[in-house]
Amino acid sequence: MAHPAFLPWPRRWLYALKVASWPKLLAPMALGQAIGVAAAGAWDPLATLLGAGQCVALLGAVVLLNDYGDREVDALKRHLYPDAGSPKTIPDGILGAQALLLAGLGAAALALAIGGAAELWLPRPGAFLGAAACLGIFVAYSFPPLRLNYRGGGEYLEMLGVGVLLPWFNAYLQGGDPAPALALALLPGFALLALASAVTSGLADEVSDRRGGKVTFTTRYGNVLSRTVGENLMIAGALLWAFAARTGALSPWVVLPAVLALVIHWRDLLALSPTATTNAFPSIGRYKRALNQAIAESTLVLALALVIATIVQGSGGRGVELAPSGMCPLEQVDRTVARARAEIAGRR
Repeated sequence: MAHPAFLPWPRRWLYALKVASWPKLLAPMALGQAIGVAAAGAWDPLATLLGAGQCVALLGAVVLLNDYGDREVDALKRHLYPDAGSPKTIPDGILGAQALLLAGLGAAALALAIGGAAELWLPRPGAFLGAAACLGIFVAYSFPPLRLNYRGGGEYLEMLGVGVLLPWFNAYLQGGDPAPALALALLPGFALLALASAVTSGLADEVSDRRGGKVTFTTRYGNVLSRTVGENLMIAGALLWAFAARTGALSPWVVLPAVLALVIHWRDLLALSPTATTNAFPSIGRYKRALNQAIAESTLVLALALVIATIVQGSGGRGVELAPSGMCPLEQVDRTVARARAEIAGRR
């Protein structure tokens, strides 16, 4: 396979955009949209289009500007390990630093513009500020004066941005409710999954980050503890999703497929874990892909289940009715099942 620096210009940009990593943000966007559909009881295609557009623009800004912000520590890693890991965009001459900076700023401006458009077209008061907050978390993550990804707070900031703010923003765009009950029920569990991804994201850069003065969870606590914490956070997220069903916030049948998908992937992840040791770059790559795939797939399963439940609910079919005002739209599913059981018992 040709080195990315020798690819045609469009393919070099495609490489720099790291499309394979996009599910990390697209999955929470989809979950937020599904929460909005369930909260409103209907689907607004324009809200989905604007949410997806804002997410893709944000992805472009995050990926390109993060490479720009990390260019020095990436160059250090390439110096330490000339032939290890995937090629780095700037140190390996795939694209220039100025080009990445300008393209990243353009993508950031587009993300803000889409937020402004959503505020006017849907309309959603405060949508522009929501888009600015999503972008602001990333700026605080990678750039001065905070630059928390270099000071030990990057993982928690990623948990807040990816695990809470992005899906909440999309739920608001789609449903129009700034505090949907389903978001309160589901996002704590998803925030732990986002933290699991963030904690393990620095595994491949442990040595170079430490020498470059970058403080991450892995440089502070080491490879083994990072993997252990990430794996346990995945199970904790699954438990919180299951707890949301137990509290009656939504039907267990909505949550169960996502929890099962997460647990099955978690077992596969444990099989890969012992080989993902410090500087074992191929094994670390497989481990991180498996972890992020587990989170993305289980989240998409949950989003799909929410949408299907909402469709069934809106169809007027037996066993599912619209929830009364002030109650979570899916909460009525469990109550209806209880009434059906009472009817059957009465007939007997």
